[in-house]
Amino acid sequence: MSFFNNKTEIIAFAAQIDLDEVKAQFEKLFIVQKYRDAVHVEMPKGHLFIFDYGVLVTWGVNPAKQEQYLTVLKNIAKGLNPPQIDRYQFVKADKESTQLLVADDKLSLPNIQVDSLLALSHAFAQSAKLQHFESRAEQTINNNQYLTTTLAKTGKIPLSRKALAKLRGQLFQTKSDIMLHYSLLDTPEFFWDFPVVEHLYLSLSRYLELKARIELLNLKLQTIHDLYDMLAAEQNHQHSSFLEWIIIILIATEIVLFFFK
Repeated sequence: MSFFNNKTEIIAFAAQIDLDEVKAQFEKLFIVQKYRDAVHVEMPKGHLFIFDYGVLVTWGVNPAKQEQYLTVLKNIAKGLNPPQIDRYQFVKADKESTQLLVADDKLSLPNIQVDSLLALSHAFAQSAKLQHFESRAEQTINNNQYLTTTLAKTGKIPLSRKALAKLRGQLFQTKSDIMLHYSLLDTPEFFWDFPVVEHLYLSLSRYLELKARIELLNLKLQTIHDLYDMLAAEQNHQHSSFLEWIIIILIATEIVLFFFK
């Protein structure tokens, strides 16, 4: 098994991609193997692992060729996003070992077998997708932070009922999009078939702090939920106030008509 270089890159580029189409595109030129939620493309020098949630992980691939392959993948992907790229270096451990060593974004691999690389790629791909979710949640919170500040200062939100409804819809869409894909952060089903390499995935997951980051993401989602509830309460308050004013005006009108009579 040979590599063009000793670098691995993780590229999150889309919301999803059809693995059957990926297989059809690459099997004409390379050895291709489809797994439960990933496709492995073995090249003369290097490996590609494409995950169905729009993440590409490369090992030792020529950068120029990698860009060509990414273009092919973008043409068949759905929900394209600006590419988000992470880079690491890897080496094969000199001594016989079954453990993964990671420090300063450098990996010392116990072996370079395909199932081991795929196990590590799962952790890398989940980290990239999690980073996308984190960014969306953080951006949503930041974009709407002024609402809580305004409410604290003035006691009300200066938005129309329609504007509030649209904002609530956007917040709910962000939260639902993340929750619908939240299962991607579970331990991959790949390890049901290859339990012997699960320890590599778990080791890299700890280094990438996936568990802690998922817990933090849950807190961010709860913040979005609380903001959603606050907007709903404010919307109901505005509607109730509107109805109260209508009732007051009707009563006042009736009193005026009574005195005129």
